[in-house]
Order: sequence, then C-alpha cells, then structure tokens
Amino acid sequence: MIRRSLRFTGVSILSLAMVGATPVSALPAPGDGVVTPQACAALGFAAAQPREDARVPKYAPSRALTQFEMRAQGAPPPPAPPPPPPPLPIPPVQSNYAAAPAIISASPHVPTTMDTERYPGAAANPVKRVAEEPVSTFSIDVDTAAYANTRRFLNDGSAPPRDAIRVEELVNYFDYGYARPASAETPFRATVAVAPSPWSKERQILHIGLQGYETPRTDAPPLNLVFLVDTSGSMWDPDRLPLAQKALNVLIDQLRPQDRVSMVAYAGSAGAVLSPTDGRSKLKMRCALGALQAGGSTAGGQGLELAYALAKQNFAKGSVNRVILVTDGDFNVGISDPTRLKDFVADQRKSGVYLSVYGFGRGNYNDTMMQALAQNGNGVAAYVDTLNEARKLLRDDFQASLFPIADDVKIQVEFNPARVAEYRLIGYETRLLNREDFNNDQVDAGEVGSGASVTALYEITPVGARPSSDPLRYGEQTPAPVASGELAFLKVRYKPPGGTVSKLIERPIGKADSYASLSAAPESTRFAVAVAAYGQKLRGDPWVADGFDWPAVTALARGARGEDPDGLRAEFVQLTKAARDVKAR
Repeated sequence: MIRRSLRFTGVSILSLAMVGATPVSALPAPGDGVVTPQACAALGFAAAQPREDARVPKYAPSRALTQFEMRAQGAPPPPAPPPPPPPLPIPPVQSNYAAAPAIISASPHVPTTMDTERYPGAAANPVKRVAEEPVSTFSIDVDTAAYANTRRFLNDGSAPPRDAIRVEELVNYFDYGYARPASAETPFRATVAVAPSPWSKERQILHIGLQGYETPRTDAPPLNLVFLVDTSGSMWDPDRLPLAQKALNVLIDQLRPQDRVSMVAYAGSAGAVLSPTDGRSKLKMRCALGALQAGGSTAGGQGLELAYALAKQNFAKGSVNRVILVTDGDFNVGISDPTRLKDFVADQRKSGVYLSVYGFGRGNYNDTMMQALAQNGNGVAAYVDTLNEARKLLRDDFQASLFPIADDVKIQVEFNPARVAEYRLIGYETRLLNREDFNNDQVDAGEVGSGASVTALYEITPVGARPSSDPLRYGEQTPAPVASGELAFLKVRYKPPGGTVSKLIERPIGKADSYASLSAAPESTRFAVAVAAYGQKLRGDPWVADGFDWPAVTALARGARGEDPDGLRAEFVQLTKAARDVKAR
C-alpha cells in the first residue's frame, strides 16, 4: 500500500535515502525568498489552484499531473522534467496493525454544520484521605491544546464542552517565571508554595512548579523533522489547512542549516511531497507547503506509517527525530481507531522517533485522537486557533516544543498524615499513575522540552479542619506523627532523552514553603490558582464554592498579571469575563 501511495504522488521517494545521506556542505546553494508561481515552478512545485466553490473543494494534489490526466483535461503535456539522481532503495514499510475498512465517498467532501467533535471523558479527581491513600502519582503534562480550544469556544460566544477542558493544560499554558536549574546535570528545579484556598475557607492550595533547563540554541542538536499534513476534504476551511500552512511556515523560519525537513501529505492515500531538505532551502519547503490543497477522505493511519518510515530512513543518532502531524484528527481510512493508532505510535516511539500533534478546525475536531497520539508518541499536543497561537508554539516556544531535555517525567507526592487529612489533585485526570508505576522505568510518562515548565496544584485539608467525609466508625487508627515539620515529600523521576534508566530528584515540603494568606503568596501561585479556578468553574466541578464567583476569578487574575510582556495574562483576564457571560447564558 505504501509503495502504491508513493507512485500516486508522482514524487520519487526512492531517492530520499540518497538525499538524506548527503552532507550539508555538498548540497546545492541555499535558497529562500518570496514564494511566487515562477519560483516554485523552478523548484518543481505547482501552486494550488484557487477554489471555485467554497462549499465543495476540488482536490489539487501536490504533484505534476500525468500526461494521461492532462490529455483528459484538454491540456498539452508539459516538457519532460530532468532525470532524477540515481535512487537508493528504501525498505518497504511493514505494519502489524490491521486497517479498518476504507470510508470513501464518491463525491467530494462537503463541510457540514453537524458537530461531531470528540473529547476524552474524565471525571474530576475525587478527594483522597491521607490515612488511606497518602501517595499521589501522575505523569506530567505540558500540552496546551485545551487552553487554545477553550479560548476558541469563548471567542465564538459559546461554552466549551466539559470534557474539552483539562485544567492542567490551562494552567500549563503560562510561563510562571520559576527559578531555573543551574546546569543540565540536574535538569529540573522545584518551586513550592502553600497558601489558603480562595474558594474553600478551611483548605489550602499546594502549588508545585518544575522549571526545566534551557539548552542554549547553539548547543541544540540537529532536527530531523517530517511534516505530516492532513490534506483531506475536512481540512478545506480557512482555519484548517490554510492556517496549518501558515503555522508550518513559522516553524520553517526557525530552522538552521543543519536541520532537515521532509513532508508527507495524505488524502485518500498518502505520499511524500518533499524529500529531506536542509534548513538553508526554506523556499523549497514553502513551495511544497503552498502546493497542498484539501480534498478526499482521510488516510491518517497510512500517512503516519509513511511519515515514520521517512523519519527512520533519515534517522540520525544525536539528532531530534520527530514527526509533526497537523490535522483535525478526523481519520476515516486505514488505521482509524484511536486504540489501534495508540498502540502503533507507542511501538514507533521505541525507535527514537517521537510524534507531536497540532490540531486545527472546528465542528469535527477529534481531540480524543489527538490526545491518544501525543501521549503515546512522546510529544506535545497543541491546538492552533489563530496565527498568533502558531507563533507562540512554533516561534516563542520553539525549543520547548521540539528539543527534549527529559523523557518519562513522573511526579509523586507523599502527604504527612500528621499534617494533612485530605488532598485533591486539580486536573491531570487522564495522566494518573499507580503508586508502583513511579519506580517502574517501563511505564511511559510525559516528555519535557528545553526551558519548559510544569505546574501542578493540590487542594489539601489540614489536620484539624473539617474534612470532606465523615470519619470511620470502625477500624480507623489515628496516624502517629511523622516528620511533623513536613507537610509532604516531593519526588520527581525522569530519564535523559533516549535513556532507559531513570534518575530521581526529591525535596521536602515544609513550613518555609507556607504563606499566611494568598495575597502574600508569590505572583506565580496567585495566577496559577486563578487559572485553576477558571477551569474548574467552566467544567462545573463541584469543589469551587459558588461564593467564589466569576468577578472574584477575574480580580485574582488581574492582581497577578505581573509584567506580562506578550499580553497573554491580559488576554486571560478577558477570557474570564467571556466565561462569566457564556455561563450566565
């Protein structure tokens, strides 16, 4: 199937191995500049044709038409192209995953107003009694898809679906200015604060921040990227493929001469549209992107197989080898079940090729698919609702998005029963791990990129405060005081990128980390608490008291804006007001 797909594109992928093996110094002169039809034609790319009907896309594949097709359309055949360089064989792609039956319509895809968006369901974390379960364990999450997707709903004047709101992704959208690690030897530094909860009089918020080491850009390893672009009919609208093309151009801007990019498009079947191209030849990459046009059904599973094959064909030890998938997640041809795709991607990450996914579009956005792919592909999941969001992800957060500093990062907190009666982890419902998973290096967890931070919040009930549940009548034992000066003990376990043996960072949480009032707590704590309140109230979680209303959320966020050089916190303040309006309706 893959070889047949390659012939469909009209691109000679058999020569990719040779191009991938050519040293940068031996490549042709660099090329960049303005994308014009003439410049792209000289590089072998025809510009996509403007659509004639906004409702019914006409697929213009990113390849030269065959002479048979051109004669059928009444056009004269083009002059014969120059012969390609002698090819080297590429090994066939093997798949052990059965394909689902193809769902292909005889007519072009027609966008519909039917809402078929899908989100992974997860109930809010319950309150845990420390006497019964003193240890909390979870995989970190630096994804931000839920924040941008929630913003999209609010800017459209509607309330987001409950399952679309993952509170940890809202909280982790922001940079909190945590103290940075001194060296790459210990790539994380923990910041901890404990302050009264603003929505529950007798409870407290435990704020944990992990700041990752930022590798100097000059020391960052080369990139071996494969852009996997969904060009199916569902990607026709301006907020889908056209926005994805602009987003990938932002990423192209950041490339260095030692970086390489290949490109695969899929619609009905999958094929390569750009052989491995070094970072000096940006114009060629832009022309390949500009030649893409949407139409057809969605062979996402087949596209993934081909993208991984290309990444492994050009795999370089010591480089960052990654597939960048841009899609609405609406796969309907080939492997399309999230569970089977999850297993496929989990197998592929063992090769050292990671997968990041960037979601686009509305109405049929499949967040369930995106989460399954990113969490099992050792990559990030993001949602792009605007070009500004693309700039944040692929320019401002370029290093955090692409250059990992740690794999399989897990957090474990053990609470002292002499000081804490109950706790509740805010968010991370889809990232929970068993206690024994923390020390098991075979258990997959989240990846952290260069300079990225991770934030987690617990709501805790101190001993002596009124608990959420009644004490047991039979069998409950009062715990003996243990390290009474400590509230809890924090452990972080991680692997170096590509490593197999984890390392441990640990730290006690004590009186020195506590603040008498929320107003006295650090700015980062106050703003993170405001974002957590916003997410819980939008979800309708039962833990935030009605007395802590939307104006209180807005006031807390406004008071913790800080310097805010990019205006992201100011935008959030406005989103709290928008949330108040849509919830009132």
